[in-house]
Amino acid sequence: MLDQGSNAELPVIPAKRYFTIGEVSELCGVKPHVLRYWEQEFPNLKPVKRRGNRRYYQRHDVLVIRQIRSLLYDEGFTITGARQRLEGTQARMEASISSQIVRQVRMELEEVLQILRR
Repeated sequence: MLDQGSNAELPVIPAKRYFTIGEVSELCGVKPHVLRYWEQEFPNLKPVKRRGNRRYYQRHDVLVIRQIRSLLYDEGFTITGARQRLEGTQARMEASISSQIVRQVRMELEEVLQILRR
């Protein structure tokens, strides 16, 4: 679902359970206020809110944000079109997220292997 070319320049998602809005902003290449706006527009984007309304995103949230970014910025969808695309492809999205996680882990393991070979 994600266009590999468009997200190739984005940093690797670290192996963490929760990410702050600032971290997600850097990982996805969008400003924090855009993330807050997308939370209102996309019902499947629900970060955990803790003390003081601080947002904590999980790995699947980061992947969904990258997908939204790709739809809006790279493929030229409107907010409404991107929302419909995400809602209509929920099952495919979950499969895509799984394959992205596998690719991500593989890339991280290849990096570790290169470090160990030095």
